[in-house]
Amino acid sequence: MHIMMVASECAPVAKVGGLGDVVYGLSRELELRGNTVEIILPKYDCMRYDHIWELDISYKDLWVPWYQAAIHCTVWSGLVQGRKLFFIEPHSPDNFFNRGDYYGFSDEHMRFAFFSRAALEFILKSGKQPDIIHCHDWQTGLIPVLLFEIYKYHGLEHQRICYTIHNFRHQGIAGVEVLQAIQLHRPEYYLHSDRLQDNFNPNALNFMKGGIVYSNFVTTVSPQHAWEARYTDQGYGLGHTLHVHKDKFGGILNGLDYGIWNPEIDPHIPYHYTANNLTEKYRNKEALRNRLLLKPAYKPIIAYIGRLDAQKGVHLIRHGLFYSLWNDAQFILLGSSPEKSTNDYFWHLKNYLNDSPDCHLEIGFNEELAHLIYAGADMLIVPSLYEPCGLTQIIGLRYGTVPIVRAVGGLADTVFDRDHSDKPEQQRNGYVFQNTDYTALESAMHRAIDLWYNGPDQFHQLISQGMAQDYSWRYAGQDYINIYEHIRCQ
Repeated sequence: MHIMMVASECAPVAKVGGLGDVVYGLSRELELRGNTVEIILPKYDCMRYDHIWELDISYKDLWVPWYQAAIHCTVWSGLVQGRKLFFIEPHSPDNFFNRGDYYGFSDEHMRFAFFSRAALEFILKSGKQPDIIHCHDWQTGLIPVLLFEIYKYHGLEHQRICYTIHNFRHQGIAGVEVLQAIQLHRPEYYLHSDRLQDNFNPNALNFMKGGIVYSNFVTTVSPQHAWEARYTDQGYGLGHTLHVHKDKFGGILNGLDYGIWNPEIDPHIPYHYTANNLTEKYRNKEALRNRLLLKPAYKPIIAYIGRLDAQKGVHLIRHGLFYSLWNDAQFILLGSSPEKSTNDYFWHLKNYLNDSPDCHLEIGFNEELAHLIYAGADMLIVPSLYEPCGLTQIIGLRYGTVPIVRAVGGLADTVFDRDHSDKPEQQRNGYVFQNTDYTALESAMHRAIDLWYNGPDQFHQLISQGMAQDYSWRYAGQDYINIYEHIRCQ
């Protein structure tokens, strides 16, 4: 099959969060299975151009319809770790993608409405004819609409769309002026409850809803989150739309790229190890302590790696830090917040704990340090209020770092409580708590710390069971191929 991925991110060249990792990892897996995969991105000025090989012009004069005229674009192509990518560069005073950042602008809806129209125009004019167009998140939600309302009448009648939602919280809410810009000229037709009308604001369009309605199949990034999106407030108002389209909606757990996250070959850690050689893991623990100036001591290291925002359970992260220190454990945090007040608070906390020999807070992000923390820590807390999939806990399992997670989304699909899970004992791999209060987190952390001190053999067994589980892209890749084959027959 020929699959065209269209997204706003692809690691490592344009990455803000997990979306970039998924687009790259899934594309790689699909190619390994014999498919042709190409990826379309905006040409941001802030991309990691050092990761692009053979960057060259692929299509010189692409004219993209916009309002009553057209915008001239250049389409570049290049290789990113073996993947073929196309980058759309508009030459417009709107300056859509030359702003020094990927997101965060007041005209976000217009930027990605243009990108959606440009991506389809490029597919059409270049004559590529992919079997599947795989779109991601609200930024590409208008592609299915444009394909089935315009482009199928101009030469793209055989293409089918798979649409993956990574985060229901951001849906692309906009006014009807977007329709005029992308030349969908019947606002009363599209601003209908069965099409693009937002479920709460009758005068607004919802890009993500359009993607759901018009796609041939819709996925989200874990089976548990698919259920949550339909039946709880984690669908952020789209539960009814998902119910209407339930026959084409499902959850597929994201995979982890074991070529990058693998303690046997990881270039970012000083000592490589397997489940049969955990002595080397503990040498990484010593290296981690040395790097962060923590006291050498017979204590477990508990870590948090990730964003510091409401979704991740900031109050529980803070409490987990102090609970660790109160209970003979050391704590390491690596992360930052998009919100200044939260970032400032953790800087204050860092200064307050600066002299502690058992604690280190690294405000920001450092890829190399992240790998060393995964390799050197004993446990990892992931107390998210909601978590569509989560990669942190999967990386932790791969590195023998026991996850302590809240039972939500992909966390519930990948971590099974050592003491209370209904899974067979050999499939249990961590600690799980249900509620969002301090007591729930303390219960799980207490059981993990107690086992580390009083049952080291059982703790090593728990590590081995986690490392033995396969959360690579192997299974998800096959699931997506099954979906592609299914919708090709429609």
